[in-house]
Amino acid sequence: MSDLIQASARDLSGPLIELTDVKTHFKTARGLVRAVDGVSFTLERGKSLGIVGESGSGKTVLSRSIMGLLPPKAAVRHGSIKFEGREILGLSRSQMRGIWGSEMAMIFQDPMTSLNPVMKIGRQIAEPLRIHLNMARSDAWATAERLLTDVRIPEAARRLNQYPHELSGGMRQRVMIAIALACGPTVLFADEPTTALDVTVQAQILDLLGEQRRDRNMSLILVTHDLGVVAGHTDEIAVMYGGKLVEKAPTRSLFANMKMPYTEALLQSIPKLTDPSHTRLSVINGRPPDLVNPPVGCRFAARCLYTQQRCREEEPPLVVTPEDPEHSYACWYPVGSPAYFEAKARIPSNSTVEVL
Repeated sequence: MSDLIQASARDLSGPLIELTDVKTHFKTARGLVRAVDGVSFTLERGKSLGIVGESGSGKTVLSRSIMGLLPPKAAVRHGSIKFEGREILGLSRSQMRGIWGSEMAMIFQDPMTSLNPVMKIGRQIAEPLRIHLNMARSDAWATAERLLTDVRIPEAARRLNQYPHELSGGMRQRVMIAIALACGPTVLFADEPTTALDVTVQAQILDLLGEQRRDRNMSLILVTHDLGVVAGHTDEIAVMYGGKLVEKAPTRSLFANMKMPYTEALLQSIPKLTDPSHTRLSVINGRPPDLVNPPVGCRFAARCLYTQQRCREEEPPLVVTPEDPEHSYACWYPVGSPAYFEAKARIPSNSTVEVL
């Protein structure tokens, strides 16, 4: 697809990203792994979305599916992914290169393995500027220095001539953000951007992402396992479990009136500063489902404290709450329903707790 055709197909009035029944399966010796299994949602321009779930829930595969960053021989993709009204699901890697960097960019989990260890920081930032924006070497180098300043790295000019191993973990993550922002993308994917960082640096990185998003009028998709991370840094939250979307709502609405027991369990597993020392941590018992042979019915049923027979036999559809059309969930007995309270009354008080 030529750039001219791509440009003419843009719909700047509609959603920035629109997913319809997206499925990403991987071919393995055991069979197809249904890593993403029928996900639909939209992201408006300038908005931030948090995709939350445990390891193996499909959140990272979903973000890479949108960007087309999957092994072409192993992955089987179905559905529709539209970006600015253009269908991009079937584009080849060579066609996607025109979108990567300049329109979509990603901050990967581990900056130490994502950055080239034998290439200086300045060259790694300047390279996409020269490729995508055709900048002269001197202009690209000056822009790289400005980008490091924007992400609050001190002595930016000196850092350009350093290698990744000479920087701290927090600085390496800021370099990754600078590279992702270099070409002015329309949407930025941040995949666990605060992994392995201490809590002070985590807060700085999240604040930095929010600041850059607002300054650049950029959309943000923040992928994480921690509901606490997305609480103050996103407009909407999408909760994934077993490759499926199980709840999606505006951030305030989700925390005020969550419906899916899995979302409730994720929230309860966050340690609280108000708890006394040595308080036992609440965890979700059991393991995520086998996505080669997913269970019949609700995929969270085997680990849910409120499971009833219907949950094991019928898969709940994604439905909208009557009081909020932007809040959807997939559960037969949602949090706050009479059946939920009946089931909760029969549960021992320590059923959700294990000592870690």
